[in-house]
Amino acid sequence: MNKRILVIDDEEHIRRMIRLTLESAGYEVGEAGDGVEGLKLFDDGSAWGAVVLDQRMPGIDGLETLRQIKQRDPDALVVMATAYASIELAVDSMKFGATDFVRKPMTPETLRNAVAAAVAKQPAVPPGRLSRPIIEEPSPAEIPTITMNGFTILDPEKGEWHLPEERHFTVVDPIGARHEVTVRIEEEAVSYVERMTRRSLPPESSFWTDQARRLLSDFLWYKGEVPRTKFMALTEISRELLTVAERWEEN
Repeated sequence: MNKRILVIDDEEHIRRMIRLTLESAGYEVGEAGDGVEGLKLFDDGSAWGAVVLDQRMPGIDGLETLRQIKQRDPDALVVMATAYASIELAVDSMKFGATDFVRKPMTPETLRNAVAAAVAKQPAVPPGRLSRPIIEEPSPAEIPTITMNGFTILDPEKGEWHLPEERHFTVVDPIGARHEVTVRIEEEAVSYVERMTRRSLPPESSFWTDQARRLLSDFLWYKGEVPRTKFMALTEISRELLTVAERWEEN
């Protein structure tokens, strides 16, 4: 297992904190102060087990740096880290191929968990051979979605719902343990959307699956842990999402 980690961040004190945190866990750390320097050090990626990459940097930003890293090495394992966080940015990072997404300020435990989860996905084949990261394949009824703070959310297919107003997700934590979490779509949220948009989006609509996933993602993002009750209630949505509801088309 390659435990050399490349840290790309324009803030020297953040790089120092990341380096000390990872070195205390047995990693060897290299540093770069911006995307251009980071790409030079990354080269073809063969020297690095994973990359911790800041989003907001002078010159080329994190997403562009990530895109170029993945062009050089499609198997590169990249953990995005930023203080300017949003679910939308996390989704964009995943689309570009990020392995995980952590929010600053991050605790040493969160950082170590995210890096450990990334390193665990390294291809277990000799260098030079065509490889793919070895990860646990979800069952056919599960669709992997977003990963953040070392947690991965797996979506069940519609047929796995017990009730039309419930969504059952599996959350895989940074050490690989699986947790079942149920999000219940409350009638007050459904009625509010119908009243404000003048259209009916019943509980079984894929719109509510998206909102339930968002609620769970937000919790994992801000709390850094699985809900202890393994149950969440979706009672409201923001006004900004009403525009999404107005234009929603079923999958």
